Amino acid sequence: MQIHVVKSQETLFSIAQTYGLSTQYLQNINQLPNPNNLVIGQTIIILYPEVSHTVKQGDTLASIANQYNVTVIRLLRNNPFTAQRTIVPGDLIVVSYKSPFIGATQISGYIYPNVNLDYLRTVLPYLTYISIFTHGINDDGTLITITDEKIIALARSFGVAPLMHLSSLNKEGVFSSELASKVLNDTVLQDKLIENILVTLKEKKYNGLDIDFEFLPPEDSQNYVNFISKLTARLNQYGYIVIAALAPKTSSTQKGLLYEGHNYLGIGAAANLSFIMTYEWGYTYGPPMAIAPIDNVRKVLDYAITEIPSDQILMGIPSYGYIWQLPYEKGVTKATSISNLTAIEIAAEKNVEIFYDETSQSPFYNFIDNTGTPAEVWFEDARSIETKLMLIKEYGLAGAGYWNLDRPFQQNWMVLNALYNIMQVPLVLNE
Repeated sequence: MQIHVVKSQETLFSIAQTYGLSTQYLQNINQLPNPNNLVIGQTIIILYPEVSHTVKQGDTLASIANQYNVTVIRLLRNNPFTAQRTIVPGDLIVVSYKSPFIGATQISGYIYPNVNLDYLRTVLPYLTYISIFTHGINDDGTLITITDEKIIALARSFGVAPLMHLSSLNKEGVFSSELASKVLNDTVLQDKLIENILVTLKEKKYNGLDIDFEFLPPEDSQNYVNFISKLTARLNQYGYIVIAALAPKTSSTQKGLLYEGHNYLGIGAAANLSFIMTYEWGYTYGPPMAIAPIDNVRKVLDYAITEIPSDQILMGIPSYGYIWQLPYEKGVTKATSISNLTAIEIAAEKNVEIFYDETSQSPFYNFIDNTGTPAEVWFEDARSIETKLMLIKEYGLAGAGYWNLDRPFQQNWMVLNALYNIMQVPLVLNE
């Protein structure tokens, strides 16, 4: 795999000629938002097919997969357009690429229950797990449920393990320290909650649980470890996995309500996997900067692997960007969240160059918005994603997880697919 960075005067046609590939092929694997108006600094993924198949009348993905002794999922990963439409005679189907995998990995991602299912079909081939956000908790230990049965069924049809997401959100839809503390200090309430979780896992045909209690006071730190330990022991009896989401800490003594309630050593031992939220350094109310600067991500991982076995860690990756109006004013400026494709579309519309910050390993640019106000954009591209994904192999991680999957970003999946063989896990039968 190569990542081409667009230079002045280049077009998709000229880039295709440079690499001996067709423009349609490059558009298919990159799904560019602006193929006829490329932006200086924009990334184009270059992949060379090793084995390919030209579709004939009567061919299906299943028959092609059988012919080459590969899975349909492998064909869907290699040919993203096939998840969006039926193949037709003349289509070029890539069976394999020349780039060898650097390893195998597990990939998770979060999704909201109102996601478009046709879009979700384009993402599922690249996942091991999918966590559907979110089930909350009532004061009596019952669950605040969501309608996600169609997502669960679709995920299972792709061999992806659907996870019930449980958070300390109350009925008002906000993370509640008080609610979490009530659960963590009442073993009777915990037992009732765990039984309700088990019933829901079985009835909805989940494969496990993703737990995310945030803003815990430090005095509840050990109680949270104890609860996850009890939860994991109970759920594992039935074949369910438990993944715990953790704030991005760099030391055991890090101060702040987001961090002090998360004991890496204890939670890492209690849960089956730990998902570390290594993003949101650049955030809605903060100053303009990269959402997941690689230097900061490394600091978190450097600490995490001293407390949690590296092969039990999923590293968080953001799949979005932000626009900040300038000048930034603390307590006043509020950034707008955008997709990575929207970031490129704005750069094309405003005819501005995309730059790449080497320290954070993230793309950014400045422009004048429609109100005449200066603005700054930070987002993710093929380069920043590759840099993050390489950390999986470097640190020996179990894999990575994305917040979140609601916005298309095909280049991410093609970079992932070029680097790793994405693992699938056995699905719990729930019978």
